[in-house]
Amino acid sequence: MSDRKSKRRGDLDGGTEGLGHALRAAVRGDVDLSVTARALHTMDASNYRRVPAAIVAPRDADDVAAVLAVCREREVPVVARGAGTSIAGQATGIGVVLDCTRHLRRIVSLDPEARTAVVQPGVVLDDLRAAVAPHGLTFGPDPSTHNRCTLGGMVGNNSCGSHSVAWGTTADNVRELSVIGGRGGTQRLGQGWQGAPHGLRELVDGHLKLLRTGYPDLPRRISGYALDALLPERGPDLARAFCGSEGTLGILTEATVRLVEAPRARALAVLGYADESAAAEAAPGLLPYGPLTVEGMAADLVRGAAGLPRGGAWLFVETGGASPAEARARAAELLRAADALDAVVVEDPAGQRALWRVREDASGTATRLPDGPDGTPGGEAWPGWEDCAVPPARLGAYLRDFRALLAEHGLRGTPYGHFGDGCIHVRVDFDLITPEGVARFRRFSEEVADVVVAHGGSLSGEHGDGQARAELLPKMYGPELVRLFERVKDLWDPEGLLNPGMLVRPSPLDADLRFAPLPREPVDVAFGYPQDGGDFSAAVRRCVGVAKCRTAAPGSATDVMCPSFRVTGEEEHSTRGRAHLLHEMLAGEVVTDGWRSTEVRDALDLCLSCKGCRTDCPVGVDMATYKAEFLHHHYAGRRRPAAHYAMGWLPRWLRAVAATRTARVVNALARVGPLAALGKRLGGIDARRGVPELAPRTFRRWWRAGHGAGPGGPRAVLWPDTFTDHLSPEVGRAAVRVMEAAGIAVELPPPGVCCGLTYVSTGQLDRARAVLRGTVERMAPLVAAGVPVVVLEPSCAAALRTDLAELLGDDPRAHRLAGSVRTFAQAVEELAPQWRPPRVDRPVTGQTHCHQHAVLGDAAERRLRARAGLEGALTGGCCGLAGNFGFERGHHEVSVACAEEALLPAVRDAPAGAVVLADGFSCRTQLGQLAGVRARHLAEVLAEALDER
Repeated sequence: MSDRKSKRRGDLDGGTEGLGHALRAAVRGDVDLSVTARALHTMDASNYRRVPAAIVAPRDADDVAAVLAVCREREVPVVARGAGTSIAGQATGIGVVLDCTRHLRRIVSLDPEARTAVVQPGVVLDDLRAAVAPHGLTFGPDPSTHNRCTLGGMVGNNSCGSHSVAWGTTADNVRELSVIGGRGGTQRLGQGWQGAPHGLRELVDGHLKLLRTGYPDLPRRISGYALDALLPERGPDLARAFCGSEGTLGILTEATVRLVEAPRARALAVLGYADESAAAEAAPGLLPYGPLTVEGMAADLVRGAAGLPRGGAWLFVETGGASPAEARARAAELLRAADALDAVVVEDPAGQRALWRVREDASGTATRLPDGPDGTPGGEAWPGWEDCAVPPARLGAYLRDFRALLAEHGLRGTPYGHFGDGCIHVRVDFDLITPEGVARFRRFSEEVADVVVAHGGSLSGEHGDGQARAELLPKMYGPELVRLFERVKDLWDPEGLLNPGMLVRPSPLDADLRFAPLPREPVDVAFGYPQDGGDFSAAVRRCVGVAKCRTAAPGSATDVMCPSFRVTGEEEHSTRGRAHLLHEMLAGEVVTDGWRSTEVRDALDLCLSCKGCRTDCPVGVDMATYKAEFLHHHYAGRRRPAAHYAMGWLPRWLRAVAATRTARVVNALARVGPLAALGKRLGGIDARRGVPELAPRTFRRWWRAGHGAGPGGPRAVLWPDTFTDHLSPEVGRAAVRVMEAAGIAVELPPPGVCCGLTYVSTGQLDRARAVLRGTVERMAPLVAAGVPVVVLEPSCAAALRTDLAELLGDDPRAHRLAGSVRTFAQAVEELAPQWRPPRVDRPVTGQTHCHQHAVLGDAAERRLRARAGLEGALTGGCCGLAGNFGFERGHHEVSVACAEEALLPAVRDAPAGAVVLADGFSCRTQLGQLAGVRARHLAEVLAEALDER
């Protein structure tokens, strides 16, 4: 087998062009051998990395068969891939990667009476659930990646999810499968032997004793091939046996799945316990009460315990019923039996979603460990021992042994997961970079496998064996049963082309690690990356591939990430895709041009710098900062795009106009069609965009022209950002009116201050640093006096709060200035807590600025709106204009599509008389240009109400 692997690698290295020609001649789908495509598919959500030769997006089963035929002839491996969220490495490969998400995503048929659906492998689980929900049905298994994982990947891994105590694994919910084996030809698998490769039945019949005694009896046994599903006394079920085979036996092209009745009402009981072992020991006692979930997690995974009862660990126990009263009664019955320290029952669906989000984000959150109680710094944590399962009654004892083994090896990890099924997830702070760290990773994996087996468990309880655990399967099953697995593999796939190195004849668990090709020394960068030790490689490593950015809709009403992916549907325009390209840029094997890479530049081109990923990504990837860093290096010493000069230097141009008092002249010229068209073309601005009108009198001029002394209350500096000062001074005037009415003494900062936002967003970081140094110098006396700085434009406030400190990290004055920044509502709440705003008593619509959501938070804004009688919630998402992005040539369609996702529909559907709120200048401009609506800053609405009162 090793000779065959070596031969394949040689063929791939020397014949990718020939492979590409053969694939394009054979399939109707998309064939891509580009650097970008290959770089995007080197990794999944595991620790492993392999560089594929080609990516093929087949259009149908015939295309899949054609790809396999080409690859058999050339001895090229084939790996089927869904959303790429596999944690054991089974969605990576060196040959052809089949992307099933682009075309094979159709729900073929739905039969509510029979409670079945026929789906293609690329169907996203949540899309199936949405399609069957009107019939009161759902698909039972629901991994935490339910809004992006595919049914094909779920079949390949035999996925489970939090509701497995009620509805089982994917194998329990599959009726029939259409698959193409390594030898070609479509087979329909179901109950019985029809579709089995020749010799499989005889092989099983010859090893009945081994199959009857070789498997542990537990609900979450995912490891190995499920050959016990073929025992005669159980009624051979080929479809069930195929589930969990990780694409090593055949390529799935269609699945008939079983649907279950969805409870009409649900209640969520959250039970608090002293620690995770106590929670684990309590979990089995709740199973007789028929819960839908019994999930567990400990306090060291929770960033803030809002909404959770007292305790050091919690069980999330969901109950269902035909009515809210029935679901509540079942939850109350559980509470009486639970013997918990404290408990809370949540019936409100929004409250339940908020708590479930804490649990679902754990796979990403757990990769960043909190500081230890003894001051031990937090650090990176990785899969590698991600999801073993033991009998539920043994889980408490196993967790104690597991924690002891972690301590023995000097490792840290945070277990959580499916306590009702005895399955835990954990990310461990392995050092996967140095030889010593990798050696310890291997030793720990071998020893913890022995512990799992001693407790009667399975090495994998959900995510499969892949490369991470397959090497250790002899510990669990013994050599005889593992040899049987190999013989089964050879019957389905005699050439060994399907996902080689996974599950059987595996690659070593410490080979092909994703971090091996990264530079060992920190990369010279402009930003400080304080959360990553100043190391850009560590910042890029934050992306572990859980792909929360690859969703067709936001995860909640307030989420922003990732607007460009939701518009294009392309992996390269997701946060994960961009992070993977940056990873490959640093690795230098596929993307070889470093900072000059056009592949990375093109992928980042449609990043709106919305900063949504900074908050919505479970691991806090900040692609806006990475983009600015990349552009800084990419254009160093070279001419930049025209838009970088036209809009990146906007503060300079507008100050010149204000100094010469030529705003009316500029506005008049902009209304002359040919001149406006020429100016847009020279400035890199899309011809369909209107140029915002300049204010004839800036906010600063208004202030100087006769603003009298205000009240003598607490002081606040009102920041005249570029947009407020030159483009919407009415917002500044309104803020002064409201703040003074609240008893706040308003003053302006010295001239020449700037947040540097436009320079940062276009990657002109040397200029940004120079501007910010001047700002820090001018603001130092005010900041030293403790005067808060009120910034009306959310993007400017976010730049001062984050970019300032990360670009001037060695200047303590920068950190003090960043800490003094307040939004308008935060300042009013903090400086005038007793002030009562005027009542507006009208509904509101609009959008929370994406930078406000990601960096500043909007809790104070929501409270101020409520006190003023402004009822309703603002949407999430991004307006799509995003500063310079929507003006730049080539971005118009994406910009409009982003606005159409949430903002424009919300405004169109708003009730009569609703106030359209948008604190950001870009958001107001987008609404004005696309919807003909004048949106207003919250300060304007309150100022108008004061004048009316």
